[in-house]
Amino acid sequence: MTNPTPIDASIRRRSRWYWRGALSTLGVIGILVYLQFGQAAPDTKAERGSKNRPPFGERPDAPAVVAIQSADSGDFPVYLHALGTVTALRTVTVKSRVDGELVKVNFSEGQMVKAGDLLAEIDPRPFQVQLQQAQGQLTRDQALLQNAELDRARYQTLLEQDSIAAQQTVTQESQVKQYRGNVEMDQALVDNAKLQLGYAKLTAPISGRVGLRQVDQGNLVRAGDANGLVVITQLQPISVVFTLPEDKLPDVVKRYREGKEIGIEAYDRAGKIKLADGKLIALDNQIDPTTGTLKLKAQFDNREQTLFANQFVNIRMHLDTLRGVTQIPSAALQHDSQGAFVYVVDAENIAHLRRVEPGPSEGEKVAIEKRIAPGETLIVTGIDRVKDGGVVDVAEKDGQAVAARPELQPKPADESGQRRRRG
Repeated sequence: MTNPTPIDASIRRRSRWYWRGALSTLGVIGILVYLQFGQAAPDTKAERGSKNRPPFGERPDAPAVVAIQSADSGDFPVYLHALGTVTALRTVTVKSRVDGELVKVNFSEGQMVKAGDLLAEIDPRPFQVQLQQAQGQLTRDQALLQNAELDRARYQTLLEQDSIAAQQTVTQESQVKQYRGNVEMDQALVDNAKLQLGYAKLTAPISGRVGLRQVDQGNLVRAGDANGLVVITQLQPISVVFTLPEDKLPDVVKRYREGKEIGIEAYDRAGKIKLADGKLIALDNQIDPTTGTLKLKAQFDNREQTLFANQFVNIRMHLDTLRGVTQIPSAALQHDSQGAFVYVVDAENIAHLRRVEPGPSEGEKVAIEKRIAPGETLIVTGIDRVKDGGVVDVAEKDGQAVAARPELQPKPADESGQRRRRG
């Protein structure tokens, strides 16, 4: 056996010091870990195996902290909600019926106009000339007719005296009829010229708001122009078309056929700002098979001009009002596999699970016709830790903070327990 060299002895000494230092460090770490987390460890095996641990800092047997709100009674409006599109009752594109130069525009873009207001004028001079020509021809033919009628009267007298042949009298009668026809044709030409001259002035066919001008003054307009001069949209009154599911229709149809007025409210896209009030005026005659919905139309006076054609709105239809019905907060209503239920808190702060049949809802309220009485308090927050028949700690009632009850406060640990945890 060879003797160890000085280098090998040095390596062995360093190894021993290394392992001693590592073991010392691990020991210190273990002591620190025990001091840090030892007091938070559960005292019993049952607690260590519990899966539903309470929130940090709260005792396992502490009552659930909840907020409650009282049920009240009153009239409950029943609304049906839908999405709708504003449609104008009438939309007219103002077009020229004659060709000519646009010499005058009498409206401003976005202006409200009434039926018959003058909107624009086309150069009337060509139509005035046509009218003068027609009137001159009418005057000439009227003179010829008058002369032919005088000759007919004279020939009739001579025929009675047997001074002329009867054939000449018949010929004169035919000539009178011919001139009379010419006069009627001339009168029609005069009327047509007056009509064309009247078309040189473009007037508003309906009352409403004009849109943007499509043609500027000085341009040549024609009767066949597709865009026309301007578009007028009737805004007062105005209608909204919306749809309802077919399962909501029976109550609506029943009330509509009874002749009762059904109020309609229009809200903005966010459903927060009320735009106008109206009423239901028509129901479509067939259900859309692809969506299972029916179209309905409501009409609004739109006095404030808050509705515009093709605008998207939220519709609320006031279908009925429940008188003196019990109302509960919608936050109190819970659902499981068996249906809807609420937790009712009695005077001893004990929660009782109660099955209910919810009625219509509106906003943060739900109508309940049975099993809930006005004045009963229902849990609205903290329901996840509540059990049927369990005691609860009411921290808030009807929006007001409630003082904690002493008997529900956690008791301090005894001195032996404190010493045991410190040890």
